Amino acid sequence: MKAKQTIRAIFSNAIAWIISAICLIPLLLIIFNSVKDKLAASDMNLKLPDFPLAWENFTTVIEKGKLMTSFLNSLTYSVGSVFLCVIFASLAAYVLSRNASKLNGILYMFLVLGITMPINYVALTKVMVFLHLNNTKLGIILLYTAMQLPFSVFLLHGFVARIPTDLDEAAVIDGCGPARLFFTIIMPLLKPALATVVVLTFLNTWNEFVSPLYFLSSSEKWPMPLSVYNFFGMYYKDWNLVCADILLTSLPVIIVYLLGQKYIVSGMTAGAVKG
Repeated sequence: MKAKQTIRAIFSNAIAWIISAICLIPLLLIIFNSVKDKLAASDMNLKLPDFPLAWENFTTVIEKGKLMTSFLNSLTYSVGSVFLCVIFASLAAYVLSRNASKLNGILYMFLVLGITMPINYVALTKVMVFLHLNNTKLGIILLYTAMQLPFSVFLLHGFVARIPTDLDEAAVIDGCGPARLFFTIIMPLLKPALATVVVLTFLNTWNEFVSPLYFLSSSEKWPMPLSVYNFFGMYYKDWNLVCADILLTSLPVIIVYLLGQKYIVSGMTAGAVKG
């Protein structure tokens, strides 16, 4: 019996290693070709780059691809949407969880349906134009916030349900107002779930491609995924530069994910008991 379990564990680990190696092939392909010269990178293979490495590819990409401008744009959109999403989602989750009325139940289901409902870009374009938010940074931040709110409310709602209502009652008896009750007592208790919302919202916002393509006509306001798209159109034959551009664009996402992966797991399971 023990031998069978050992063989099963070895087989499972071998399968996991094989799948992981297959998933790493595109990343290794980009890393290797980003430090090759134009001729060596044209084959797009997994052959190790020759020394000296072509570090000048990254300098060329930053200068010609306007990467610093698009980086600041992506950072602005991501940080802005994370801030608004954390505030609005936590407030909505708290109110809908604590006031379990029929109307609030309908509102909660209406919000959660946003997770599965597709985006109607035709109607959304008319709304953005009517509100004068088309081709504006504020409009993109609000759009990203609205796109991330359904899942954020769903995640936080289950977490708020685990916080005892006795805390609310004790704070009210001590003379605590609604705003102070939420921001000084409830919100600190939501840190695991809020960390998950921050990481997921940041990653989803940073990687979003379609929405800025539709609603940002000025290239000066484009985020990094669109800068890669634009750069590829100009240098589609220079695979060394294209790979360097993709690597620089993906690097912030990889760093944020590596730093926040433990919060994603803990936050996703924290509200699984109730909700």
